Parts: sequence; C-alpha cells; structure tokens
Amino acid sequence: MVDSPEKRSRAAHLGPERRRPMILDAALEVFSANGYPGTTMQSVADAAGVTKPVVYDSFANRDELLLALLAREEQHLVVSIVAALPANPSVGTPEEHVLEGLTAFLTAVAKQPQSWRIVFGAQYGAAPVVAERVRAARAFLVESLRLTLLKSLPGVTDPDANLPVLAEMLAAMTEASARMLVVDGTDRSPAELARTVSQVVGGGFGNV
Repeated sequence: MVDSPEKRSRAAHLGPERRRPMILDAALEVFSANGYPGTTMQSVADAAGVTKPVVYDSFANRDELLLALLAREEQHLVVSIVAALPANPSVGTPEEHVLEGLTAFLTAVAKQPQSWRIVFGAQYGAAPVVAERVRAARAFLVESLRLTLLKSLPGVTDPDANLPVLAEMLAAMTEASARMLVVDGTDRSPAELARTVSQVVGGGFGNV
C-alpha cells in the first residue's frame, strides 16, 4: 500500500520528537519482517510514510535507530519478566515456580511477538554495540532467575553454589521456548511449553 502525499507531508512537518515514536513503530514492523540485514533507513522511511532524510533527522544511522527501538521494547519485556517471577519464592517447589512463572511469561511473549523478535534477531548480523545491548537484556533475565532459585531451593545458602549454572540453563530453556513461539511458529501453547520445562526442572533440581 502506497502512502498518500498528504500523509507524507504531515509526517515530514512534525518535529523530530513527535516523529520518533512513529518511526520506531515502523522500524519494529520492518525488523520483525526482514531482520537486521533487511532493515534499512529507506525501508523504515517507506513503512513510516516519510522520506529518508526525515528518518535521518530523528536517528543518525541504523544502529542508533535499532538501539532506540531495543530500549523501548525492553521496557515491555522487563515488565513481562518481573511479572512472571514468583511473588514469594520461598513457598512452593522450583517446579511449581517454573510452571506458574513460565506460563505467565510465555503468554506475555505470545502477546508481544514483535518485541521478542527484535531481541532474538538483533544479535544476528548486527553491529557489536547492538549485539551487546541484547546480551545485557539477557543477563538481567539470568540474574533474576538466579535470585529466585536462591530463595526457592531448600537448604541452599551459598549464592555461588550451582545457582549461576542452573539459572543459565533455565534461561536457555526459557529463551528457546519463547523463540519457538515467536520465530519458529510452534503449534504448542505457552502452557504446554511451560509444563515441559517445569518437568525438566523438577527432575533436575531435586538432585542439587
């Protein structure tokens, strides 16, 4: 669909601060469809219904645009991660925590697929500064899981025990489940994926 000259004119005359959210919305759509290599300033301009100089007026280059988009989408993702963590990790078993938390988390992922595609996809073929931003977001998830495990595993008092390894493994399973939902197009529901992971957790953590 070709944008009308009127739409392009209105967008072009907005100030940079008012254009930025519109351009970021367009960039999210383009990136979700084409990945990092296929996201250009021209493709974003076309999706936003503006000229390329208008995009450059708001963002100096593609990496700056993508970093701004990552920063915005991370806000949604952090809310999803924090909301999925158990309110009282000392009550219940690790398996129960994972089942409840991961179900909530993956349900949120399924409702925000574009946000997660940019987090998963930005690290492939992206500039180092962009890939590093993605790794920082994942590090937050791992640390949140580590703190949860510390409180929920009975008898574990040493924060350096096996928790970093366990948290990394759980984060990997969580990430794989989310990727299956938003990238691979699995026909399994968030609840089914969460149940599978929680069963693995229940069998493995019982031997810690």
